[in-house]
Amino acid sequence: MMIAVINTVLLSAASHGDSFYDKWLNIPGFEAWKFLNLLIFVTVMTLILKKPLSEGFKAKREEIRADLIRAENEKKAALDRLTSIEGKLAQKDTEKAEILARAKAEAEADEKELSELTSSDTARINGQTQAELNRLANQSRSALRRFSAEESVRLAEERLRSQIDGSVDSRLIKNGIAEIGGLN
Repeated sequence: MMIAVINTVLLSAASHGDSFYDKWLNIPGFEAWKFLNLLIFVTVMTLILKKPLSEGFKAKREEIRADLIRAENEKKAALDRLTSIEGKLAQKDTEKAEILARAKAEAEADEKELSELTSSDTARINGQTQAELNRLANQSRSALRRFSAEESVRLAEERLRSQIDGSVDSRLIKNGIAEIGGLN
């Protein structure tokens, strides 16, 4: 219907001024009514679809906005987790340093204690060794005195035996009997 109206207008304009129609609109392959029809179609479709399309675009815009807000919140949460994890890592580093310091202190204390125990054990063993050496020295001195006394007695006996003959022996026996109180 609209096309008929436009066509009538164009044809009446063409009849009044052939030169305009022939000059501008009557080009082979160029049919102005097709362009006019397209313009009308686009205008009508725009008016018809404007409300649903704008609502769809608005809904899509809101969805995109919600996605952006959600993404921003997730980013903040991830940054918070990252900060928390970095804090925990820093705390772990300090804990590690504290544990190493405690372990070093304990090792030094153990080393000192072992050194003291070793020193006391060495002193005790030295004391025991010295006491044992003193005891063995005393035993050796006693044995040497005994041996010396026995040897002195043996040598004196040998000397006396070599000097005593039969006459000296009888005289000694007589003197011994006289000292005892005689022969009864």
